[in-house]
Amino acid sequence: MKTKFDRRKFRVRSKINGTGIRPRLSVFRSNKFVSAQIIDDEKGLTIVSMSDKSLGKLGKLEKDGIGRAKELGKLLAEKAKTKKIKKTVFDKGGYKYHGKIKAVADGAREGGLEF
Repeated sequence: MKTKFDRRKFRVRSKINGTGIRPRLSVFRSNKFVSAQIIDDEKGLTIVSMSDKSLGKLGKLEKDGIGRAKELGKLLAEKAKTKKIKKTVFDKGGYKYHGKIKAVADGAREGGLEF
């Protein structure tokens, strides 16, 4: 039996596909961490990936998870700019668009990515 999460994930992924021109920004959330990656689905390659685990190494720690997720989005956008990626398709997976998932999207927009 499929859960609501699985049904939502299937519905979102059936409509979203990343190309070389407009790759897919996929977000994963666990209980502790958030990670995001930019994927070219045509080639099956991950172009840029990042996790909020690496924020501690950079010295940009925020106390709350939403602040860390927003910082993750900004840094991911900066990395994407170095790879000459300006436009992406946002893939929230099976997660609802609020909290940490929304913070990653807002941070990526502030960093210069367009959805």
